[in-house]
Amino acid sequence: MMQTIKRYLLPEDGKFRIDFLSGLTVALALIPEAIAFSLVANVSPLVGLYAAFFMCLITAVLGGRPGMISGATGSMAVVMVALVSKYGIQYLFATVILTGVLEIVIGTLGLGKLIRMLPKSVMVGFVNGLAIVIFLAQLHQFKVIEPNGATHWLQGSTLYVMIGLVIVAMLITHYLPRFTKAIPAALTAIVTVSLIVLVFGIHTRVVNDMMMGSHISAGFPSFSIPHIPFNLHTFIIVAPYAVVLSIIGLSETLMTLELINERTNTQGNSNKECVAQGIANIVSGFFKSMGGCAMIGQSMINISSGGRGRLSGIVAGVFLLLFIILLWPLIKMIPLAALVGVMFMVVIETFEWATFKFIRKIPLHDALIIIVVTGVTVATDLAIAVIVGVIMASLVFAWQTAKNIYAEEHITEGDSKEYIIHGPLFFGSSTGFKSLFSPNSDPNDVIIDFKYSRVADHSAIDAIKFIADQYTVLGKKLHLRHLSIECKSLLGKAGNMVEVNMLEDPDYFVA
Repeated sequence: MMQTIKRYLLPEDGKFRIDFLSGLTVALALIPEAIAFSLVANVSPLVGLYAAFFMCLITAVLGGRPGMISGATGSMAVVMVALVSKYGIQYLFATVILTGVLEIVIGTLGLGKLIRMLPKSVMVGFVNGLAIVIFLAQLHQFKVIEPNGATHWLQGSTLYVMIGLVIVAMLITHYLPRFTKAIPAALTAIVTVSLIVLVFGIHTRVVNDMMMGSHISAGFPSFSIPHIPFNLHTFIIVAPYAVVLSIIGLSETLMTLELINERTNTQGNSNKECVAQGIANIVSGFFKSMGGCAMIGQSMINISSGGRGRLSGIVAGVFLLLFIILLWPLIKMIPLAALVGVMFMVVIETFEWATFKFIRKIPLHDALIIIVVTGVTVATDLAIAVIVGVIMASLVFAWQTAKNIYAEEHITEGDSKEYIIHGPLFFGSSTGFKSLFSPNSDPNDVIIDFKYSRVADHSAIDAIKFIADQYTVLGKKLHLRHLSIECKSLLGKAGNMVEVNMLEDPDYFVA
């Protein structure tokens, strides 16, 4: 029994100490980003910290990629902020639960790999928009909210102190990894800035100021059903956000999984990981936390520290909860400037700076998709941006594919004219297909061969019927070769022109 548990928890080499210490390091690294992403989502820091605990622990136990770390993430937080601001935090918890259900369905149906089929141009635009939205969200920390609800920017020495502390945090986060990776740079930056504020008695805003005057004590999270009406109207509100969160969360998770596969020369189970992510999000929603997905940064910290087994993620989750409970009085006193500095570095690392180099070299339509998705992300939200990007990419694909249809023409020995069609025949190419023929000038016997084509939809069927009718009206004989049996039945009277060859004719269904 013990041997089975060890094989399950530890990597093949069974290095318990390395996995344990790696998990402890990750637990420390999870704290600052969980708090920072909570602020991005406009929720209490505890909501993000508890999410990090549940996501990390549950996916470590049930996931398909040992060594990968999950928690609250910025990509999902920027979607959540619109929901929280408009409908309140209880709707967020319900959305996280529905997100988990969708992820379980995707994993159970084996659709995990399909999430990664988002076009590269959409992903680049999404990432760039995400970075800009995170940056803009941090600017709110430079504003003061008056008791009457009015806001204004920080001024004078208060502003200069805030900027100075942010720069210190950014410099530490950026340069410390060049000297040592033994301790998390983000954690070091937060501790250093906090000590500077404490030692020099600097007056600046802290995490407790974001608690909106409420007195919250940290303990083990309690179970709670979201306090919202359970009706169709609520479902219409949360469903679009849940769909986008599941797509974003699983995309980031599966990309991280592939990255770890490459780094460790091992293979993870993507569908099993989807199910684990779903279970973790459902539990997170019922325990009043914001859910999340895999975290590339923390996963790389774990792998780089030697963490390969499930034990590393389990240790990270357990110790994170202990830190939350025992160190909450200290966490509340963390200067907001330290978190803003860490998040500014996240922005710099998230933005795809290579965009400025390759955008002039890629096709115009790809460049346009990147710009539009980035702009829509900033102007509205990630949900609409991803949908717009996918629609644009799909239309571009249809347009490009439609131009690929053409016909080879030649006269046979029996003085018949043969058209050999190349390329898919569907709604986008049906007009081009019609223009390939010359019924008036063609001989009395015409052959249209679809051996190198595929009839995809009813628009294609209509186009074939249109051509067949033209030849029939002129009293000319038309032969349609290499069409499926279903095509023949859908062509109606024109189906009598189809030459059936059971050995060569394709077998497929028309959409």
